[in-house]
Amino acid sequence: MGDLNLKTLTELRDGFRAGEFSAREIATSFNDAIVAARSLNAYTIETPDAALVAADAADAARASGDLKPLSGIPLGIKDLFATEGVDSTSGSNILRGFKPPYESTVSGKLKAAGAGMLGKLNMDEFAMGSSNETSAYGPVISPWKRNDGGNAALTPGGSSGGSAAAVSAGLAPGVTGTDTGGSIRQPAAFTGISGIKPTYGRCSRWGIVAFASSLDQAGPMARTVRDCAILLENMTGFDPKDATSLDLPVPQWEAGLSSDLKGKKVGIPKEYRIDGVPDEINAIWDRGIEWLKDAGAEVVPISLPHTKYALPTYYIIAPAEASSNLARYDGVRYGLRETPEGGNLDAMYSATREAGFGAEVKRRIMIGTYVLSAGFYDAYFNKAQKVRTLIKRDFRDAFRQCDLILTPTAPSAAFGLNEKMSDPLAMYLNDVFAVPASLAGLPAMSVPGGLDGQGLPLGLHLIGNELDEQGVLNAGLAIEERAGFTARAEKWW
Repeated sequence: MGDLNLKTLTELRDGFRAGEFSAREIATSFNDAIVAARSLNAYTIETPDAALVAADAADAARASGDLKPLSGIPLGIKDLFATEGVDSTSGSNILRGFKPPYESTVSGKLKAAGAGMLGKLNMDEFAMGSSNETSAYGPVISPWKRNDGGNAALTPGGSSGGSAAAVSAGLAPGVTGTDTGGSIRQPAAFTGISGIKPTYGRCSRWGIVAFASSLDQAGPMARTVRDCAILLENMTGFDPKDATSLDLPVPQWEAGLSSDLKGKKVGIPKEYRIDGVPDEINAIWDRGIEWLKDAGAEVVPISLPHTKYALPTYYIIAPAEASSNLARYDGVRYGLRETPEGGNLDAMYSATREAGFGAEVKRRIMIGTYVLSAGFYDAYFNKAQKVRTLIKRDFRDAFRQCDLILTPTAPSAAFGLNEKMSDPLAMYLNDVFAVPASLAGLPAMSVPGGLDGQGLPLGLHLIGNELDEQGVLNAGLAIEERAGFTARAEKWW
């Protein structure tokens, strides 16, 4: 049973229910794998005992015939989610050692569905980053290596880098991620797994540490489209504690999976053909177009004319909201407190934030404070909100012509650690394909499409209309079946 950690979530669920192995054997296999792969730095906190307790409960439930949807399945939880009694630090020194007395709605739903918790997953500090290099716990290292014979450590993407690396390396069958501007989809693409950001409001934000409140959305990451559908069903649902939560029934996404796209139209936006993008990215996009045609879809050209403004709009709105959200970290109520000798309250605030926040978080707070300041609010923030409305309108117009949109997920394969940290603008460009769907609050998913010339995964990106997660999942399944992506990172850790 030593290879149970290499099975998909669906295989584990079905095998457990069929009595092929116990939930304790599943949890033990993952616990052992996590210990063996500590060099990847995917987990900030390991909770092997919690995984075993949930596993024993699942084994007892199977014996009594009282199984829950995720009985026997242990999951990794991104460190952005509050987990009762377990460190929840958002990858930041300012929250190091913080143990919430409450559980986030999303992680609570997963536990209520029978899932166990393997631990908390490393991430960019406060979800601000595209490479998992801003974490106070150090960078996550991708399990993938280039095939050039070198040993360069690669990023798993960010901010959900620990989540992506854990699934890709067999350290969890499924995980939670969060996506503000691509932080589920880009790391999924970099590590050869699937990940979906649902429609804004599908998943409760209660108990998730806020970055940009009008953009943040939780979602699942796993090896397959079906695995993502299973997790999504058990993460979503109305939550009265979240004012942005959608009061809608949860669809049966797994039961509705179908790779038959007859009658569907897939839009190909001309604005996503960007100068300087490697030929391999456009080639995998063209291959994805052919796969969707083979599944029965009609491909139509569309235009999203305000796409070129999406990235600057995002990097005004998101930092502005972050500067407001992060004002609560002052050393008074919880988390780190630095008290300079002889200093007053302002000195404590300053010293605590200087010691607690990393460079990227400070940069975004400063940007956000600037665009919200007197004299610049109208020139920057208000204008960005108006452009956001135009971007939403572009998508609304496009979905009158098509049912789904296909693009690349990221403008490159995974890059090396330290390759872009000195150039924040180059780092921000990693989100160029993912950000527009986030600004519009639309469901979007990355699925593996193939490998580039260096043997690294490339992802294909599907965007759906509001609340059409089923359409996105179905198109993802069609690509998954035709791509036949079975590559795994060769174990080196």
